Amino acid sequence: MLRQNLQQKLLQKLSPQQIQLMKLIQLPTQAFEQKLKQELEENPALESGKENSEESLNSELDNSDFESSDNESITTEDINIDEYLSDDEIPNYKTQSNNYSVDDDDKQIPYASGTSFTQYLKNQINTYSLSETEEIITDFLIGSIDESGYIRRDLEDIIDDLAFTQNIYTTIEELERLLKIIQQLDPSGVGARNLKECLLIQLKRKKESSSSNLAIKILEESFEHFVKKHYAKLQQKFKINEEELKAAISQIEKLNPKPGGSYVSNNKIAEQIVPDFTIKIEEGELILSLNSRNSPELHISNEYNNLLHGYKNSKVKSKSQKDAVQFIKQKLDAAKWFIDAIKQRQQTLFLNMNAIMQYQKEYFLTGDERKLKPMILKDIAEAIQMDVSTVSRVANSKYVSTPYGTRLIKDFFSESMKNDQGEDVSTTEIKNILSSVINQEDKKKPLTDDKLAIILKEKGYPIARRTVAKYREQLDIPVARLRKKI
Repeated sequence: MLRQNLQQKLLQKLSPQQIQLMKLIQLPTQAFEQKLKQELEENPALESGKENSEESLNSELDNSDFESSDNESITTEDINIDEYLSDDEIPNYKTQSNNYSVDDDDKQIPYASGTSFTQYLKNQINTYSLSETEEIITDFLIGSIDESGYIRRDLEDIIDDLAFTQNIYTTIEELERLLKIIQQLDPSGVGARNLKECLLIQLKRKKESSSSNLAIKILEESFEHFVKKHYAKLQQKFKINEEELKAAISQIEKLNPKPGGSYVSNNKIAEQIVPDFTIKIEEGELILSLNSRNSPELHISNEYNNLLHGYKNSKVKSKSQKDAVQFIKQKLDAAKWFIDAIKQRQQTLFLNMNAIMQYQKEYFLTGDERKLKPMILKDIAEAIQMDVSTVSRVANSKYVSTPYGTRLIKDFFSESMKNDQGEDVSTTEIKNILSSVINQEDKKKPLTDDKLAIILKEKGYPIARRTVAKYREQLDIPVARLRKKI
């Protein structure tokens, strides 16, 4: 039996404008410029530069007071769309967050690149005289090499894949023979199956010397002792003195543990960091400014506005006119939404950074990182009465140029800990001191986490050994054993 129920639900949904704004806020300057360029290309009703008409639809922003120009002339309410659209007809663009496509995240625009690492290796293998079957197998092996230059898969698995996908049946011996050929390619060490093999390939291609021969013996016969830095055991096993061991280790340290990385990094277009804000000190006061590239001059095309008024004054209301009006109004609405979103983006960025600057005023005036106060996202959110997620979007992807260098904004956020005086101090300050202590340690006898905890306590920061270990890992500093040098 069918039953009817009446339920009440409270739902909170973001409007298309809010979604568009959140997308714009999280974009750094360069990505924002790409988005702006894309919008100008896709929407003919949106134009950049100063508008000559007095009825300017450009939303201007003054960083000092954030007062925008009167926007009443933007409205297109003076035309009755109902004359063209039926009561139950809602244009699709009104239900889309970016007005042109489905509601998904913006796709990243790929960088143009040169020859890929895989193609670079295949170009080299083409200089070898191989049979048709051997060419297919070597291509398959090269395709299995990752960006670091390693083949991480078992050769047995590759044999199975060759049989299933290429209908080629081969053996481990044949695969290893062809792999040896690949390992002769550049960069040196490519095609290795593990770190030990990668280092040995590079060493064996070097000019022979007593230290390089010793280095090869160490890797082949005592790789575990080398990795764990058991130097005394290596000296005892190979009957060598400290200077001989130091020369051999020096040879190994010059090798590249990720040979593929050198090619990728050399051929990848480096993204230049463009600061979103600039902080200057003038007469002892902090001056904050928003990068002008974040404040484009935009306005709605007068031509499109005139077209809409032309259709309004037309006495004939045809089907083709209905389609034209719907298209024009879509573009005008989209342009207005985009201009408003940019204005709100500028306001949001400036308010967030200004609050951060005031909160960390002592640091920005002195550059002394010990002056950085403990600060979490909630502190700034409460100060400017915005949501924590909005502050996070600003902090995670924006940079600020200061008199002391360009910094990622999120680096100014840190948790607090109590020092021995009961005062709140930033964890950033503790990490800097920890890093300094490790840099000054005796590398022949590096400090353990327990000893580091004792030293920090003596300096006025009573923290546990496990906390020291956590901060050390966050600083990407290895354990004492791996920091040891001879």
